[in-house]
Amino acid sequence: MGIVILLIMLAGVVLMLTRKLPTAFALVLLGVAVALVVGAPLTGEASVFDTVLQEGAAKLAATMIAILLGSWLGKLLDETGIAGTLVRKIVEFGGDRPTVVALGVLAISALVGTVTGSAPAAMLAGIIGIPAMIAVGVPKVTAAGTILMGIAAGMPFELPIWQFFSTALDLPVDTVRTFMMRLFPFAAFFAVLFVLVETRRRGVEHTWSLRTFDARRDRRPSRRERLGDAPWYALFTPAVPLVLALGFEVAIIPSLLAGVLFALVTTTRPRDMNTRLLRTLYAGFEVAAAPIALFVAIGVLLAAVQLPDAVAALEPLVEAVSPQNPVLFVLVFTALVPLCLYRGPLNVYGLGAGIAGVLIAAGIYPAVAVLGLTASYNQVFGVADPTSTQTVWSAQYSGVSPQQVMVRTLPYVWCVALGGFVVTAALHL
Repeated sequence: MGIVILLIMLAGVVLMLTRKLPTAFALVLLGVAVALVVGAPLTGEASVFDTVLQEGAAKLAATMIAILLGSWLGKLLDETGIAGTLVRKIVEFGGDRPTVVALGVLAISALVGTVTGSAPAAMLAGIIGIPAMIAVGVPKVTAAGTILMGIAAGMPFELPIWQFFSTALDLPVDTVRTFMMRLFPFAAFFAVLFVLVETRRRGVEHTWSLRTFDARRDRRPSRRERLGDAPWYALFTPAVPLVLALGFEVAIIPSLLAGVLFALVTTTRPRDMNTRLLRTLYAGFEVAAAPIALFVAIGVLLAAVQLPDAVAALEPLVEAVSPQNPVLFVLVFTALVPLCLYRGPLNVYGLGAGIAGVLIAAGIYPAVAVLGLTASYNQVFGVADPTSTQTVWSAQYSGVSPQQVMVRTLPYVWCVALGGFVVTAALHL
């Protein structure tokens, strides 16, 4: 039975890799297929309809709300000019020094990455940051990679990700936060190393081929551009949720709501607040729609692989191939890093979530060790996967291919994952 489930999962990977089905649809079909194969009834306890579809779809509800609030806050950072102001100030400070400008954009990308991830974060930091870096001579691939490495450096402090791992792995938020703080030094160190090495190794390239900036000079300036920069005190907005969640241990959703309110109050006249709140909220729904659909599907798959019969069928197979020795643990899972690319089986926002559920349900590893695995792999996926939205956007906006960005950034994020595995093995095995 376990072999059949693995074959079904392999078929799902093929469907996702070949883009025959969107990831969310493929994960739901996988969940239903696994439940049917292990003999789950259609209704009742541990059933297809009631457990897998009904309960599974709402399993990550808290994560979905956090994603929506993060998208809402991201839209406010964009519309109020907070993100643009942060990037412009850094560029002005860096002047014509490519490395300084790139390090500054890296820092802003990390800050924005704590608020919202994926393509919205890349756009907030990259719309101004990428042209500015290329204009002072930063190579195009390095410019795209700088945005992505910055977002990844901020990812350990992205509150919606804390909520996701907490819910999906059934861990307290405090446990997730503790591990993420241990992962952050690796993400930050290799992000800075990427900028220092790549800007100097590739030299200065004074080229500019993007039409975006030329078009900006020809079009009518937007209302935000006519109004100028956001107030200096509004620039603390991205730090507000982080300070509340880290410093005062406020829950994730209230922390994000506080960030929304701070952005609104510090940038908007009272008579315009209602309009801006509604406009950015609705825009946030558009941004959050795709990840929310994905989290619904992940919940369905998690509910399916955690059915008692599914766990019993998969446990012998998973236990046989899962290293228990700490050194082997690090070596094996480091070697498997490429399997989280191209929507592979270790991608936590795909089949990897199901594998993580099996590892925990079968008792192969402690839940916190599975957190170490999935969070470390997520650092790789968020930067180097040519199919991830932030990688595609950053590469295309810079005028290069996602594969070029993958080749340049993969060695650095591979080292980040290695650091995460070492910490996990040392502390939790």
